[in-house]
Amino acid sequence: MREHANGTEGAWLESFEQRVLAAQARRHELFISGEVIRELAAPGFLNGTAALELVRGLPILDITQEVGDLAEILVRERVMPAPSTQGDAIHVAAATVYAMNYLLTWNVRHLANPNKRTHFGVICMRLGFSIPLVYTPDMLQENDDE
Repeated sequence: MREHANGTEGAWLESFEQRVLAAQARRHELFISGEVIRELAAPGFLNGTAALELVRGLPILDITQEVGDLAEILVRERVMPAPSTQGDAIHVAAATVYAMNYLLTWNVRHLANPNKRTHFGVICMRLGFSIPLVYTPDMLQENDDE
């Protein structure tokens, strides 16, 4: 869903995301958070209309006080970058509070970062949360015959 200097790469990525989403919808119950909707609807998000259409109809996880509180802890403990009121911290906190099995993201720097996993796990265990597995869509891609 991102704009690339190479239009072909951008079109391929968008097509890939559509295929992954369709495949995962057959295997898993999919959700998005209100934060995802906020980001996709932001004026600066390239191809935002197409991205919103792609996720239309998915159940939306509310950003509750518990989600906000966990996001604040994740920022304070340096698991996620500031701010705690939006972005990466909210994505991870929502997936954790709602006990999602997976969090899909292209953000390898802060979210799908193996170096953050242990630190994140320690914080979650201390607070009594299960840890969602954080993957990029290509990591979770499976063959249709699996």
